[in-house]
Amino acid sequence: QVQLVESGGGLVQAGGSLRLSCAASGSIFSINYMGWYRQAPGKQRELVAGIISGGSTTYAESVKGRFTISRDNAKNMVYLQMNSLKPEDTAVYYCNAKISSGSGSFPRNYWGQGTQVTVSS
Repeated sequence: QVQLVESGGGLVQAGGSLRLSCAASGSIFSINYMGWYRQAPGKQRELVAGIISGGSTTYAESVKGRFTISRDNAKNMVYLQMNSLKPEDTAVYYCNAKISSGSGSFPRNYWGQGTQVTVSS
């Protein structure tokens, strides 16, 4: 079994910063990809940022220049530094990872339980 546990959400004023963390644990052989998604009320879940094992990153246009994704491969963790937060960033943020549990096994997709980020105007 694999678990993803997020932390670091909360309430912040517009222009402020938050740092989200996600820890992967359990039967992990390799983590191919880790990323952050978000879902606001009444909207579809959308990609915020992703990072592959080699370090290449991708960002949603709406967060480029404000958010930074990073990972610690030794600790099986991924982080999302969010600066210059806007009210429209308010959402539940989910950690996502594609993880192989053994040599030669196909990576499976896992999700965390989500952490609320609320940005007040």
